[in-house]
Amino acid sequence: MSTPQPPMPQAAAPDWQAAASGSPYPSYTSPIPVVRTHLGHAISSEWTKIRSVRSTVWTLGVFLLLVVGIGLLVAALVAANQGEESLSGQNPLSFGVFGLLLGSMCIITLGVLTTASEYGTGMIRTTMTACPSRARVLAAKAIVFFAVAFTVTFASVLLVAVADVAMLKGARSPSGGEWLKGTFGISLYIALLGLLSLLVGSIIRHSAGAITIMIGLVLAPLVIALFMFSSALEKVRQALFDYSIPNQLSAFYTNTLSRTGPTGWDPVWIALGVTAVAFAGAVALLQKRDV
Repeated sequence: MSTPQPPMPQAAAPDWQAAASGSPYPSYTSPIPVVRTHLGHAISSEWTKIRSVRSTVWTLGVFLLLVVGIGLLVAALVAANQGEESLSGQNPLSFGVFGLLLGSMCIITLGVLTTASEYGTGMIRTTMTACPSRARVLAAKAIVFFAVAFTVTFASVLLVAVADVAMLKGARSPSGGEWLKGTFGISLYIALLGLLSLLVGSIIRHSAGAITIMIGLVLAPLVIALFMFSSALEKVRQALFDYSIPNQLSAFYTNTLSRTGPTGWDPVWIALGVTAVAFAGAVALLQKRDV
């Protein structure tokens, strides 16, 4: 049988490990301050992400090229071929809608990639570990993306609007309300459309699938309505015309494709309502599903 070994003497704690007041056990205080996290930290993190990835530069660069390039090109062609009275009474701001319709695809793509790409790379696990509040993460992504999308859209639309008014001498001068809708209003709408894409990307968790869904949402209703020849489907055809994205974009310039669709600021309220519902659904699924 082995003889039991005597207990080893315990070494005294080093002097730098100061004991807590009245406690016999050593303690350690970290020199790093512990700060309670909040939404501002999440926004700062998402801003770092969105400005440091190449997809942001490419999508916004192509967006600017399409919106400004096509807007100025259309205005130049109209100015070169206009007659004496051909533009009389027309709103010169309306010629910017052609570039915006194509440019919206870039905002949609960037919105989807803001969320869905993290699921593809697995980065979403790191994000959720750093910020366990999933609703806060989604809110931060939405705030940062909306701010970027609105700022870039407003700057490009304003540039095209000023250039179109200067180039199209035969058109009437837009009123203050038309300036507000044709620049600020339509920028809000495009940013909300991109925000909806971000939420669809969070729900679908697949970049290609979410982009396909959003492009279908933009183009499919109008294309389907064009091929509805049956009189029995007239009401469906008219509804698709009225609420298609191209028709809602043109509503900001009072040049809609139909006479019964949304007018004025109606497209903004429609987009805001749909986006709010999508945000609630995305938060609920994010809380329920595993990352």
